[in-house]
Amino acid sequence: MTRTAIQLYTLRELNEPLPDLLARVGEAGFDGVEFAGLGDADPAAVTDALDDAGLEAAAAHVPIGELEDDPGRVAREYHRLGCEWVVVPYLEAAHFESREAATRTARRLDELAARMEGHSTSLGYHNHDHEFASVDGETGFEVFLSESEVEIELDIGWAVAAGADPRSLLRSLGDRVPLVHVKDTHDGEPVELGDGDVDLTACVDTAKEVGADWLVYEHDNPADPLASLAHGAERLRELNG
Repeated sequence: MTRTAIQLYTLRELNEPLPDLLARVGEAGFDGVEFAGLGDADPAAVTDALDDAGLEAAAAHVPIGELEDDPGRVAREYHRLGCEWVVVPYLEAAHFESREAATRTARRLDELAARMEGHSTSLGYHNHDHEFASVDGETGFEVFLSESEVEIELDIGWAVAAGADPRSLLRSLGDRVPLVHVKDTHDGEPVELGDGDVDLTACVDTAKEVGADWLVYEHDNPADPLASLAHGAERLRELNG
């Protein structure tokens, strides 16, 4: 069975120490977490909290500037937590607005992936919706994917918001998509799982078919983070079979 995690950005409004958030995630029934920074948390305390909660570190979202400035430091910081995946969570629309821009972005991420690999760390890229802007009969994301070898954390909710078919993307990416963000959207905005336009069952089934290692729940702006945590865990368990 594919493992499940939550992107901790979902819980940022709780304003609790990271070890306390990890305890909540473990109680909710997830297998792991995806970090969105460590704040001022002591890595040793975070490691202990992961162990106490029975959680694995699936991945970490790290801004590209931080990764490029000191990839070794980032790798060491997250290796201490048992995390060997880092993901660039966001690049502005200008990086995908033309064929030239998307190609430059592809080269930049491939170079960064090689640097991270030198520190025994894998690199991924997480999409939003703006990557899918039309570029010469394709989308900026399609150009980027064709020019790059970097692995992808496909966010199915943002893909649907952009008018793309996440199942087709998952199949075309194949083993290049080890991490999948399970998100629902309606009219271009994130909503709770099951309240939006995403065919969650079909997408999760396809993610499992192509061999994704992790299904990562995320809600960018939940009205009630604790309720979203519980609901997301329950729905992901159901979808994961």
